[in-house]
Amino acid sequence: GAPNVSTATAVREQHGHDESMHPCAPPDVVVWPQAVGQVQELAALCHRSRVPMVPFGTGTGLEGGVNAVQGGVCFDLSRMDAIAELSLEDFSVTVEPGVTRKALNKHLRGTGLWFPVGTVGM
Repeated sequence: GAPNVSTATAVREQHGHDESMHPCAPPDVVVWPQAVGQVQELAALCHRSRVPMVPFGTGTGLEGGVNAVQGGVCFDLSRMDAIAELSLEDFSVTVEPGVTRKALNKHLRGTGLWFPVGTVGM
């Protein structure tokens, strides 16, 4: 529905670039899935229709990875921000793709753990 889908120019342009030097290449539409099942359904629909899919987190990348150079559907995953499981014993955490480093560190506060910038394997 409308709160989860946008074709507005400003929204598309916001999602068509990151912090890289590459010029803006906006998608045709931006969607905000909120559950794994929605991502699966949208991905299947895009695949069947041969429409490019572009994932979007926070737009802070330096590679131009969010630029929709062939148009398509931008999957803004920011609303999928649950922290599902934390294991202090093995220092692992299971998160949804919209969890930011700051949100994770806020969740970890008081455990003696933290997630530094540049850590791989999230």
